[in-house]
Amino acid sequence: MSHYARYHSYAWETAHYQCIFNIDTLVEPYLRSFHRVRTTHLVYNLLPWDAHLSIPSDLKGKRPSPPMGGQREHTLSPSAWNRFETCPRMYWLSRQKLPRKAGMAASVGTAVHASVEDLLQVDLSNRKTDETHWLPEMAEQFLKQRWEEEKEVFLATPRRPMWKEKEWDKAKKMQRGAIKMLLEFVGAVGVTPLKTTVGLWNGLLSRVIAVEGELRTKDNRLMGRLDMLFADVDDNGQLTNWIVADLKTGRAPKDELKPEVQRQLLLYRDILLSNNPNAPPVKTEGWYTANATRYTAVGESVLEDALKAWQETKPSETPLKATPGQSSCGGFCDWKAWCPHWWNWRLENGTLGSEDFSDSVILLHHFDEVNGSGVAEICEPANAEGRAMPTGIQIPISFDGRGKEALQELLSTGHQGPIFIGSAMTNRETWRVGHWCDVLAWSPIPDA
Repeated sequence: MSHYARYHSYAWETAHYQCIFNIDTLVEPYLRSFHRVRTTHLVYNLLPWDAHLSIPSDLKGKRPSPPMGGQREHTLSPSAWNRFETCPRMYWLSRQKLPRKAGMAASVGTAVHASVEDLLQVDLSNRKTDETHWLPEMAEQFLKQRWEEEKEVFLATPRRPMWKEKEWDKAKKMQRGAIKMLLEFVGAVGVTPLKTTVGLWNGLLSRVIAVEGELRTKDNRLMGRLDMLFADVDDNGQLTNWIVADLKTGRAPKDELKPEVQRQLLLYRDILLSNNPNAPPVKTEGWYTANATRYTAVGESVLEDALKAWQETKPSETPLKATPGQSSCGGFCDWKAWCPHWWNWRLENGTLGSEDFSDSVILLHHFDEVNGSGVAEICEPANAEGRAMPTGIQIPISFDGRGKEALQELLSTGHQGPIFIGSAMTNRETWRVGHWCDVLAWSPIPDA
């Protein structure tokens, strides 16, 4: 099977098949890189995710179908594993089909990811190899298309903050960081997108094995979606290793990768190697757009630990144990409106409502739908199950933007009980519930 750049994303069959691929290309001579790459007889198993592609039916990778009865097999992804390691209850709640929360940072990151994937799947066969000035315009067109798609999905999500058009400039900067790393990967250090030739970009495309590929172990217990898989070569054009590159649009690490990112990247590597016993060495890297820097994940196999986590996360009607602490209850958790443990943890350590932006449970005594002002009573947990106990402490409160809309949507359902307020601005006489805040019915799920 020959590998062509414009077909790279679907040149591989499902995990039930094995493929041999060849990569042939010519690249810019001044890069002092390879002129011909030929990687033959390499067994490669990858189940591709092709949601954004128009793929010939005979090349489509098929995802495993759910068993009879419609219940899917239990499969653990790196993100789910990380949630479990942070707090088993957090993981369990994330599997209960509760309302999911859209976030601006995540949506921007998704748009950037998709636009970079588009650039790595582009067909440039109708352009001259020495053409320049094409990349910036094409990159922005792809990003704008993905931006609008993400905006539509975002605004259709009931549980969301405000969409920020001002983040567009940040998205463009992220994309530029990704393009810079891609060019440096093929030796084009210092080459700007404006000066990038079609021939140079085709040289990059020839190194692409897969984009947004779905990895699964043969037993279907572990899975992951890698962003990019590249062939790395030496100065003579000989294959040296595969590179799993995961694009990161968040804050870059100061020194080394965070444990959760390390865990994710090593799991990608280990699944890839388990499916491809004759593979070359595999390197896994986090590609951070913030500083256009690549960070390598190094470590022993994590498959055994991942399989242990898979066993412990099997579907259960009984909630998994909570592990209250700063990294779970004290940080960001999308499921606090259904968990009593963060509330009790905050009360016990004296930090309930003590921060500038606080999670709280309130009773709303008055609300003016015109100006968003109101009066709320602060509640505390009466027991371990999270029954709300009024404290008698009443505070003026103001709802605006998406925070006001969310409250009105909740009240329109007839809700009259305690309300969970996420990340309200509480460091002032009048609490502010703005566009960034969660406003949900307080519905703690007990342990039993």
